[in-house]
Amino acid sequence: MRAYLSLGSNVGDRRAHLAGALATLAASEPVRVSSVYVTEPVGGVAQDDFWNVVVELETTADAHELLARARRAEAAAGRTREVRWGPRTLDVDVLLVGDQAVDDDELTVPHPRLAERAFVLVPLAELAPELVTDAQLAAAVGRVERLGTLETLR
Repeated sequence: MRAYLSLGSNVGDRRAHLAGALATLAASEPVRVSSVYVTEPVGGVAQDDFWNVVVELETTADAHELLARARRAEAAAGRTREVRWGPRTLDVDVLLVGDQAVDDDELTVPHPRLAERAFVLVPLAELAPELVTDAQLAAAVGRVERLGTLETLR
């Protein structure tokens, strides 16, 4: 099944954090990665802009297995959770996992704020335009500018 995850970083070597996360998340499964977008932070905490990508996996993992991979990738990048919506070396969100619907204490899939966030919708539309409507893109909040690909950025 196809799964989509959002990755963001705004502390330290953003490119290295995103690239390192891909190795943990892909786990030998085919993967496509959107362009890298520079985006403004959400949540009102003063901080640097984020670099964001969306990753598409063809996977047999369920949503909770993908969440466990996401947490391993965040830990490997030195992620700390001190300030809600604060700066972070790496943030990984599970957006969609096939047609799975999950709503428990650990995880909600589809991601509950997916349709509100331009930093998710724009790269998701690049990989899977059939999943994002023009109305969603028009209503989404936040500045999003394409930087390039992980391979071209240094």
